[in-house]
Amino acid sequence: MPDSIPVDSVGLVSPQFIHIDTPLSLESGRMLLQYDLVYETYGELNIQASNAVLICHALSGDHHAAGYHSLEDKRAGWWDNLIGPGKAIDTNLFFVVSLNNLGGCQGSTGPTSINPNTQKPYGPDFPIITVVDWVNSQAVLADKLGIRQWAAIVGGSLGGMQAIQWAISLPDRIRHALIIAAASKLSAQNIAFNEVARTAIKGDPDFHDGHYAEHNTAPRKGLGLARMIGHITYLSDEAMGKKFGRDLRHDSLNYDYDVEFQVESYLRYQSEIFAEHFDANTYLLMTKALDYFDPAKHFNDNLAETFAEIKAKCLVISFTTDWRFSPERSHDIVNALLSANKSVTYAEIEATQGHDAFLLPISRYHQIVGTYMKRIISEEES
Repeated sequence: MPDSIPVDSVGLVSPQFIHIDTPLSLESGRMLLQYDLVYETYGELNIQASNAVLICHALSGDHHAAGYHSLEDKRAGWWDNLIGPGKAIDTNLFFVVSLNNLGGCQGSTGPTSINPNTQKPYGPDFPIITVVDWVNSQAVLADKLGIRQWAAIVGGSLGGMQAIQWAISLPDRIRHALIIAAASKLSAQNIAFNEVARTAIKGDPDFHDGHYAEHNTAPRKGLGLARMIGHITYLSDEAMGKKFGRDLRHDSLNYDYDVEFQVESYLRYQSEIFAEHFDANTYLLMTKALDYFDPAKHFNDNLAETFAEIKAKCLVISFTTDWRFSPERSHDIVNALLSANKSVTYAEIEATQGHDAFLLPISRYHQIVGTYMKRIISEEES
C-alpha cells in the first residue's frame, strides 16, 4: 500500500456478495440450482442506470480489479492502472462492476465451494462452465443491480471472449464491447498449451483425482508447473530478454541442476506464490472454458454470420508481440464485424511485453481506451 491512497484510485473497496436462488441451466446440460457471486463496484450508477460498465476477468483474474481492500494491501486491484477517477475507465463518469466468475475460487460458487448435496467441497464434481454460462450468470447479476443495458463490457484475453459472447447472446443489453487481446477461438497450439498445464496438475501425486481437499492437501507442484507454462506464453521473448537476459543468480555456474539463472528463479517464485492462493480445479475449469469458446461453431463456422445480430459498437485492441492471442486473431474479429456491416474501431499497439501487455499501463493503449470511453459518454449526452 502506498503511504497515502493516490487521488486517481477508487480507494478502499469491499467485496459484495449476492446469492441467486434461480436455477441456472448450463451449456453442458447440467444445472446449478443456486449459486453465489462476489463482485465489486466503483463509481455511482446514474438515475437512468445507463452508465454501467462490466469488467470481465481473464483466466486467473477475480473481482478485485481496482482499489485496495485495506490500508495494509501491498498491491491494488489487477486493472487499477485502467480503472479509477480520471483514468481510461473513469469512475467519475461510469459505474464499474467487476465480478469473480462462476467456477472461480475467490468467493463465487466453484470447485472450492460446499456441494449442498454432499456437504463436501465440489472439487472435480463442479460442472464445467463455459463463456455462455458466464454471460448468463452475469445477466442475472445485472438484473439484480437494476442494469438493463451495459454502456460497455470490457475484457482482455478470456475477458474479451466474454465481451464477444455478450454482444452475440444478448445484443440489446450491451451498447459497446471492448475486446482486448482476445480471439474468436483458440488455436490448436493454445489448446495444446492448456492440455500440458492440465496434465501437470492431474499428474501431481497430491491431486487425488481432484478430491485433494478431502485429503487436506493440494497439488501445488502441478499447479505451479502449469502456471510456469502459462507465464512463459504470456511474455514475449523480447520482454523476457530485457528483464532477465542470461543473468545468473550468483557469479559463476554451479554445474548442477539447481536454479542458476534469474529467469529460473523468477518462474519458480511466481509458481509458488500462485499455487498458494489459486485452486487447481478452478485452473482446470478455466482452461476448458478457453478451449470450448467457439461461437462460430453454431453458425457454420462463419464468423461474419455469427456477428449478424450484434448491435454493439466494438473496439478491438491487439498488441504486436502477443503471440498467445496474436494481432491476426484480432484481425479475424475485425474483418468479420466489417463483413457483417457492424461498427468497429481497431488499434494495434506497439508493445514489447507480449500477452501481458493488456494488463500494463502502456500510454497509447490507455489513451485509446480513454478516448473511446469518453465517446460513449458523448453519445449518451447527445
